[in-house]
Amino acid sequence: MTAKEELAEKLHKPICEASNEEIYQALTAFVKERMEKVPRLSGERKLYYISAEFLMGKLLSNNLINLGLFEEVKSALEESGKQLSEIEELEPEPSLGNGGLGRLAACYLDSAATLGLPADGVGLNYHFGLFLQQYRDHKQHELPNPWIEQDGWLQDTGISFEVPFRDFTLRSQMYDIDVAGYQNGKNKLHLFDISLPDEEIVHDGIEFDKRDIRHNLTLFLYPDDSDRAGRLLRVYQQYFMVSNAAQLILKELKEKGHSCRELSKYAVIQINDTHPSMVIPELIRLMTNEGVPMSEAIEVVTNTCAYTNHTILAEALEKWPIDYLEEAVPQLLPIIRELDRRVKEKYPDPRFAIIDQQSLVHMAHMDIHYGFSVNGVAALHTEILKSSELRDFAQIYPEKFNNKTNGVTFRRWLMHCDPRLSGLITELVGDGWKKDAQELQKLLAFREDEEVLDRLLAIKLENKRDLCRYLEKTEGVTVREDSVFDVQIKRLHEYKRQQMNALYLIWKYLQIKAGNIPQRPITQLFGAKAAPAYIIAKDIIHLILCLQDLINNAPQVSPWLKVVMVENYNVTKAEKLIPACDISEQISLASKEASGTGNMKFMLNGAVTLGTMDGANVEIHDLVGEENIYIFGRSSEEVIGLYEKSAYHSSDYYGKDPEISKLVDFIIDPQLMRMGDPENLARLYKDMTRKDWFMALLDVKAYIEKKEQALHEFEDRRSWAKKMLTNIAKAGFFSSDRSVSQYNEEIWHLS
Repeated sequence: MTAKEELAEKLHKPICEASNEEIYQALTAFVKERMEKVPRLSGERKLYYISAEFLMGKLLSNNLINLGLFEEVKSALEESGKQLSEIEELEPEPSLGNGGLGRLAACYLDSAATLGLPADGVGLNYHFGLFLQQYRDHKQHELPNPWIEQDGWLQDTGISFEVPFRDFTLRSQMYDIDVAGYQNGKNKLHLFDISLPDEEIVHDGIEFDKRDIRHNLTLFLYPDDSDRAGRLLRVYQQYFMVSNAAQLILKELKEKGHSCRELSKYAVIQINDTHPSMVIPELIRLMTNEGVPMSEAIEVVTNTCAYTNHTILAEALEKWPIDYLEEAVPQLLPIIRELDRRVKEKYPDPRFAIIDQQSLVHMAHMDIHYGFSVNGVAALHTEILKSSELRDFAQIYPEKFNNKTNGVTFRRWLMHCDPRLSGLITELVGDGWKKDAQELQKLLAFREDEEVLDRLLAIKLENKRDLCRYLEKTEGVTVREDSVFDVQIKRLHEYKRQQMNALYLIWKYLQIKAGNIPQRPITQLFGAKAAPAYIIAKDIIHLILCLQDLINNAPQVSPWLKVVMVENYNVTKAEKLIPACDISEQISLASKEASGTGNMKFMLNGAVTLGTMDGANVEIHDLVGEENIYIFGRSSEEVIGLYEKSAYHSSDYYGKDPEISKLVDFIIDPQLMRMGDPENLARLYKDMTRKDWFMALLDVKAYIEKKEQALHEFEDRRSWAKKMLTNIAKAGFFSSDRSVSQYNEEIWHLS
């Protein structure tokens, strides 16, 4: 039976007579039935990838692609006057992640299944995710982001465990999402929920009683941790996640007929950032409860767990006060104290301690001491870890440290989101690139082919037209398709330096007001959420929204400069923005971005990077060459030196450079102060003139100069098309299939 016949049978009517809602329900049921027939991947040894986030994106089309059904279903719908793209819009996006950490986890699950590796994800089933972002009064407001559907992708497994806390025990429920590989078998994403979540306790946006753990535990990802109750809630969440994971792992081990003493032979656990770190003492606790001697349990767990470090920022390496653990999970403290005692016996230097002199438990330290692998996520990041941030640990455990540069799945980030480009690539070099991304390098043979270059430019223009229509429909804004699309979409954080981009907008606004008209209109697109308690990040959003209003309503400026900050940025919106992008903004302060994955997605879709030598930008630069990327700013070595010597003072740049002071002063210009909130703008102004911890003023003039160079060179369209082609051709290295293969060969050893 064809897909068209199956859909019609489920609808009990011809497709052309059905509503989009009816087709969506029927298509979801159809895909779920096909997924059930996909064989479950298995092997002697299995990976458990534990992560606080899995930013999956919408699943319908991704599953259709991986099942080999996308074109058949798309054609069947078109024959009946229906568009799959319109059907997709009805699907809620799972609110299970925030940024690169969660998107990476989703890509790795996809790639593991594609490569035939038995690898399941383990996380939490957040009902409202991070939050739904709304803009009002030029500010971010947070609302719940419900996504769970009655007949959606979640499957109730009937599996549950009891998770003990100090004052009560919670029973979990395990839900699964099938993860099909591309033309291969499937794995599972296991999501644990509490049995009695109460969505009704949420009020006034995302406010709720953080102390009501029995009912709030799985409502939100990263609940506001600006107070003790919020920080404690995170401890409860993390332990709930890892206790369920540990119990599931041991359950599956026993079902295969193995003893928990054989754990490291049959299982490997990847700890994705520090959030799942408590799985180490929890597994040791469970094993000792079964009679395994402490020393043996520690050895087995150490040989089972591997740790991925995602950050160089010290504040992001979690440290929990002992009294928090005493209040929430006292059963872990004897284990953690014993682990710490053993470390101090071997390495008396307090820098190595798990429990420091302030009675803080260092999760990363525990992961390093009691795991067999520690990996960074880009070449520069790993070198900084080894030479600076974790240098002492790298010296005592040189064999543990290794690099695994991040990757993205090309199924979602090219085949799905950019079908025009995907089709051209297949026409030119065949479809082998879909399984071996390095075959994209064959595109380099067409660097001088004017017809191919023109087709590449035409595809970019069509993608820009698609985005223009989407923005008009969803944001109510009109954008010129002939403008340069300059895009910065990523989590709002000072180190990513959206504030520096805002200073460029001020500079360009003033330039146009002075009569210096650009060669071509510029559309500056932003997308970002700021953590609810991250005040300066929210102030930066406020500034950008004020500038958007000011610039877009200035008759002299708006024909030449447009600012659009999309609301509630997520995977779905990224899939629209990335294929349309001309210039990819990757402007973090050198040494601060671990890797980035957005930079890879943009490159893959023919955008040219404007960035610092930070994270994976370094590897992009090495691959594409100086002429196909726009690099500016101080080096990571220079930046690290400035921090070490406390030698950067923003007041020096603000006070001594009138060009810089003019831009920064504009933040509190009367017209912006009338438009925005004086408190927010004044606070950001004060921060940038007196602190500027991530050194926007250090690089802003170099940034403006390099951005202007990129905009000028954009006008040589054939030359720009060559840059596009080179970036696409060299993007194969950044396939998550390559990343996962390296993890498997060097860490997991699954097959």
